[in-house]
Amino acid sequence: MNVRKLLSGVLVVFLFIQALLPATEVNAAASPPGLSAESAALIDVASGRILYSKNGSKKMRIASLTKTMTAIVAIESGKLDQVVTVPPEAVGVEGSSIYLKRGEKLTLEELLYGLMLRSGNDAAVTIATAVGGSLPGFVYMMNEKAALIGMEHSNFTNPHGLDDSNMHYSTAEDMVKLSAYALRNPVFRQIVSSKVKDISWEGEQWDRRLLNKNKMLHLYNGADGVKTGYTKLAKRCLATSATREGRQLATITLNASDDWNDSAKLLDWGFANFPVKELVGQKETVKPDTPVTLEAGTHLVTMNSFRYPLQQTETEAVHKKIVLGESIINGKMNGQLVGFMQIYLKDDMIGQVPLLVNVDTPTSALPKAKAQSFWQHFWEIAAGGLWSA
Repeated sequence: MNVRKLLSGVLVVFLFIQALLPATEVNAAASPPGLSAESAALIDVASGRILYSKNGSKKMRIASLTKTMTAIVAIESGKLDQVVTVPPEAVGVEGSSIYLKRGEKLTLEELLYGLMLRSGNDAAVTIATAVGGSLPGFVYMMNEKAALIGMEHSNFTNPHGLDDSNMHYSTAEDMVKLSAYALRNPVFRQIVSSKVKDISWEGEQWDRRLLNKNKMLHLYNGADGVKTGYTKLAKRCLATSATREGRQLATITLNASDDWNDSAKLLDWGFANFPVKELVGQKETVKPDTPVTLEAGTHLVTMNSFRYPLQQTETEAVHKKIVLGESIINGKMNGQLVGFMQIYLKDDMIGQVPLLVNVDTPTSALPKAKAQSFWQHFWEIAAGGLWSA
């Protein structure tokens, strides 16, 4: 296969791969706070770096945090304006409810608000049957999405998280990966950050008013998600996110008696101890560290910048490697992708940036603008004034 074509193909998927890069170990120097949670995790949403983990790979019941998966599968696979009819099996499902009636019609978007703000189990079943064709069909979609995201220690058997078997489980690390994935979707972000929402209530004189159960939206500065959860077996579970100065972190706490404070402590610690540093600048000129011939006037430049959350003590452990698919770079390759800059933290690759060929163009080689006559200039202005939008 032609190396250049291979590199072009890699460019299409490199952003997705970057999200699946393994989490690097956190330096223990900046000690995290003590938590009530049996299991917990903290993630930087943009980079996907897990900043903290307590029993993060332990399989746990996750209660209604399950609905994060239900929501993102429905958003990606369904149509928000689709009108959905409530099926018989959705009516009277135990636990949290938005009191759907058999045969009632709502849009998928309205059901998603009922799912995430009020944790409606009846909304979960209605969404699942509408999007997946059946509950088993939707559960299959949930597990397929989990595998795609890299949730290696999770299994879903229902769309709501009720304690129906020991086979419905996940981990704090898997769930925080799911939160980060879902929060990159603008529709999901809008829903989970809403404190109140009115949706239709067929047959009634008023709309349903949905108040978000997530108290973190009121308790924590910058909080913008995600989901509460509780069952008798799972105990208190909470998925939280917050954005400060354009940067978003997300937490998961499972079986946490003091979940609100646990989440606030983790978010404070993450914001304070992991500032985002720009490790690579956009259009930064790169000097190859491998044998390559660069024609006079040609350079390698980065296509985009790369930023990553790091503790102060980790900066010196960052190093970079240039990987090229060409041994000779000439002027005819201007603008072409020829390789990548890989960025490492110790032995772990934390990201990669495409490298493009850039050619210096001498001023004397640029085409000279032709002088316009008075009438050419006049008619240009007239045309612009008369016909431009």
